[in-house]
Amino acid sequence: MKPETKQIGARDDARAKTPGIGVVLSSGGARGVYAHTGFLLALERLGVPIAAGAGCSAGAVVGGVAASGADLHAWSEALGRVASRRFWTPDPWPVLFWRILVRRGRGYTGLSGTEAAAEFCRSQLAARTFEECRYPFYALAVSLGRGRKTVFSSGELAPRIVASAAVPLLYRPVEIEGDWYCDGALVDLAPMDAICCKHGLDALIIHHVAARPAKTEDLVRLRSRHWAMLEIVSRLLFWRRPWYATGEPLSLHRCPGHCGAAIVVIEPSLPPLDWPLTEGGAAVQAAAMEQTESLLRPHLEALLSDPRRRLPVPLDDAAPEARGEFCERD
Repeated sequence: MKPETKQIGARDDARAKTPGIGVVLSSGGARGVYAHTGFLLALERLGVPIAAGAGCSAGAVVGGVAASGADLHAWSEALGRVASRRFWTPDPWPVLFWRILVRRGRGYTGLSGTEAAAEFCRSQLAARTFEECRYPFYALAVSLGRGRKTVFSSGELAPRIVASAAVPLLYRPVEIEGDWYCDGALVDLAPMDAICCKHGLDALIIHHVAARPAKTEDLVRLRSRHWAMLEIVSRLLFWRRPWYATGEPLSLHRCPGHCGAAIVVIEPSLPPLDWPLTEGGAAVQAAAMEQTESLLRPHLEALLSDPRRRLPVPLDDAAPEARGEFCERD
């Protein structure tokens, strides 16, 4: 056998031994943007390779930036200095009153446009389209025209990841190819069905940072915050708990589909993020990064070698309502 043939064979064997690990980033509002950034930075530091990714809302934005091949440290720095006008451009009060009182809301679909947010995302991406990403990536949104969820996997990245994060009432829907789209969290907080069985993954890490049910004292504190309306709308949208969310910092499951992949769920405890949503982001990011590292490190060897067999996952623990709803092949 020629030396170059042996080298090619060795590289193929190494790839074959590398488990396929996917990541799913949940919704979570502006706080989720910082949290998911910290999570991905932790994976990078731990040396966890990503074979496929999916995201919803905040998770679609951060996941899209990462999948495009952008440097995560540069993205983190951009978040640290971003002004709210780069993603939140509500109409001036006179315009708002005129549209609501004079025009009686005719044609008014949201407080803020999405053009600034799309342009900010576009400036941070290292790839223009899904097809150019360094690994398969999927973004979940809701089609208003068809009344059902849509999983984007092709086309221009920026408008589609922003559409996934366009919270109804707060942001106007995003028009893409003749249809209108808004926040995917209305139908699914974390789109694991997009990638698990489809890509034959060995493990799927879900970073779940959607809002948890609030305690009475939290609600009292909420009323004293600036722009409390934004938080209230967010909680109304994200009140559901998916089958895999246990409330524990880390939980292990088996894919409810047919692929048998190990599902690792991280639910970090994060500090609040008050208005303006650019302040306090560094603390959220640091908390997510630290917790991800501490939670995954004890399982790192198993995760990077043979997660299906070595991770302590129950043989069959998926909730009955989850079975059959996820991970269907095309």
